[in-house]
Amino acid sequence: MVEIPETLPARMFLLAYDLNKKRLALSGGTLGYLLRAAALTELYLDGRLTEERRRPTPGTPGEDPYGLIAQISASRPRSWQYWVRKDGRAMVRTVREELATGGWIRVRHRRRLGLFPYDEITVRDPRVVKSLWGGASSALRGRPVAHVNSYDAAAVALAAAGELKTVLPAPDRRRHKRRIEELTARSGPAAPAARKVIRAVQYSTAATSGG
Repeated sequence: MVEIPETLPARMFLLAYDLNKKRLALSGGTLGYLLRAAALTELYLDGRLTEERRRPTPGTPGEDPYGLIAQISASRPRSWQYWVRKDGRAMVRTVREELATGGWIRVRHRRRLGLFPYDEITVRDPRVVKSLWGGASSALRGRPVAHVNSYDAAAVALAAAGELKTVLPAPDRRRHKRRIEELTARSGPAAPAARKVIRAVQYSTAATSGG
């Protein structure tokens, strides 16, 4: 049996990796929103975050691996969308380091044309990504929603929110729209918040570019 990372953000990072193209399928900004939403979802599912007046609030005391509970505790009440948007790129770096340290990925510093620096990311064992795909696929097509593993359900909800084609190509999003809505409802408020944030950014970018 293939071992997979325990945290939902780490799983979503790997699900965003395109094994065919050997690179991440999302830009750093969008990936950051998705990983923040994944961290919020993990805390919500475990009861470490609850919701009051449509805003996240600390719940049962517990681990705070990405520091989100500390941020929320120190702030006035703010929307889920605010917390999805906050520190997204820093979240990408944190999760990437977590996966590199754990031996899930290899990160090499490269230069395009010998000038432009970039990080080349390689998944050490593609079976890990395929196993995560299998869990998401099972959640989408298998047993009743109430019996689906909570992290697999959340992976589908988050993949739909981020239009993550490695997990949910557009035809699958259309074909399984009702099922995705049910899995999203089960996974809490962070995935819908991420969808709103990502769409707002896409709209703003299109408007700015005249598209």
